[in-house]
Amino acid sequence: MSSVNLTSLGANQLKSTTTGEMVEIGSLWQEQTVVLFFLRRFGCQVCLWMSAEVSKLEKDLKANGVALIGIGPEETGVKEFIDGGFFKGDIYIDEKKQCYRDLGFKRYNAMNVIPAAMGKKVREIASKASAEGIQGNFSGDLLQSGGMLIVAKGGEKVLLHFVQKSPADNISLEDITKALGISANVQAGEKPQCNEDVCTR
Repeated sequence: MSSVNLTSLGANQLKSTTTGEMVEIGSLWQEQTVVLFFLRRFGCQVCLWMSAEVSKLEKDLKANGVALIGIGPEETGVKEFIDGGFFKGDIYIDEKKQCYRDLGFKRYNAMNVIPAAMGKKVREIASKASAEGIQGNFSGDLLQSGGMLIVAKGGEKVLLHFVQKSPADNISLEDITKALGISANVQAGEKPQCNEDVCTR
């Protein structure tokens, strides 16, 4: 059972990248079930690859009345992210990073981010992303981690709360569809086979 308090979380403000308006995150799940993908940062190569992966579900999600929404911790890199077409959903900014804190998405520090950057898992995903023509950069907040939250329509309940344990952690498309109780006809990218190294990019 999830420990997420949807009432307090729902009052947090996000900035729409489309209109520039501030909205309560709770308004996003008021009328529909939502898949909220929290990116580490918009220029992160691994995040770009994950964005493209989860976007493979967009048609099936839409057909089942589920919205796919991306959330970033800052505006740095968002224009390039949108222009690159990596993500097939609305995008918001959590300027105060309050949702990130409330959902337990940890921050790295100067001592642990460097070893994380050299991890095997992130190198493998970064290599895979490069092979698919996805390039990243090191602009913005390099220390923030992310994850995913799936909330049922009306805030009835949390269907999935995924917290990255390392920066290259990602949830499978199968786990997302299973949490939603839907089927999808998509081919997931091959998951890297590696050990439990801590990693980032």
